Amino acid sequence: MDLKTIIESIPGYPKEGIIFRDITPVLANPEALAQTAQQIADFAKEVGATHVLAPEARGFMFGIPAAIAAQLPFVPVRKPGKLPRAVIEETYELEYGVDHLQMHADALTKDSKVLIVDDLLATGGTVKAISNLVKRCDSQVVGYAFVVELDDLHGRNKLDDAPVLSLVHYEGE
Repeated sequence: MDLKTIIESIPGYPKEGIIFRDITPVLANPEALAQTAQQIADFAKEVGATHVLAPEARGFMFGIPAAIAAQLPFVPVRKPGKLPRAVIEETYELEYGVDHLQMHADALTKDSKVLIVDDLLATGGTVKAISNLVKRCDSQVVGYAFVVELDDLHGRNKLDDAPVLSLVHYEGE
């Protein structure tokens, strides 16, 4: 199944000059969602991941089913104040300001091999912050998986040297 035919392109959203890549039609199509989760799960096994880690909220939509399919633990990365136990936090820059991400301090161990999953790779800022959290646990990022990659924004350049799976690519469309 070609995901590019399922993902909707919405011009002018959220502002003029942007083409928003809407992944919700993938979620509404059980066959497409299952295929996507399985491709990410297969990649997790290929890179030797011991954990699947994803940011809220859209990363959860693909990270959790992939973790189930790969039979691996899922580690949530969340905004501040959402996790009940001791956390570690990473601050990162946005276009206009800063943001923060947290994960449980005990979610990973020194030997953890992590696949980071998100719905979309654009500039790479969020995923770089997540990678920094993984490193602070003395764990290793063994791969990155995205449903969509916006090639013209070069987010891949911010990623560590680990294999990258992007199921759909868009180049300046």
